[in-house]
Amino acid sequence: MGASRLHVVDLDAAASGESENREIIRNIASVMLIPTQLGGGMRDIETIQKMLTLGIERVILGTVAVENPRLVEEACKRFNDYIIVSIDSRDGFVATRGWVQETKLTTIKFAQQMVNLGARRFIYTDIVRDGTLTEPNFSSISELVHSTKLPVIAAGGVTSILHLKMLKQLGVEGAIIGKALYTGDINLKEAIAELNR
Repeated sequence: MGASRLHVVDLDAAASGESENREIIRNIASVMLIPTQLGGGMRDIETIQKMLTLGIERVILGTVAVENPRLVEEACKRFNDYIIVSIDSRDGFVATRGWVQETKLTTIKFAQQMVNLGARRFIYTDIVRDGTLTEPNFSSISELVHSTKLPVIAAGGVTSILHLKMLKQLGVEGAIIGKALYTGDINLKEAIAELNR
């Protein structure tokens, strides 16, 4: 349908740190004709290396970025643009471990810390809006784009082509669409054609 990238999250690994889905991930990466990015359970350099070797184009670091920032620094040095730092935010604060653990880190402060460690790209997910078919948190996304001056991929609440146009105007690099594809609220082919006009 024209997607330029596939976004996959291993939810089992995100919660436990252990992946039981490695074979599925390998199969997805091997059959896709577009780049695949993967998040969930990336807790060490060896796992990141394995996923990149399987054919994953970008690896997403979330929980580990909060719990072990030095790993992010090392990963960014070794793998450069193949690393994305994921910021899962609830009411302005970062959450970890599959969104079940709260932190006292604000989204912007955490993002700036990651920039200082070498992060080159972010995924921002508003947990409160994710899967709700409401709308993205435009103000928080705009603040992140302007404070980091780095590519930001927005997620959470994207429900219409209008939302995608608004995100584009805010300067985001891309948007992750999940539930709205399953429900038919967004026709991917139409959305891509509209955004490319």
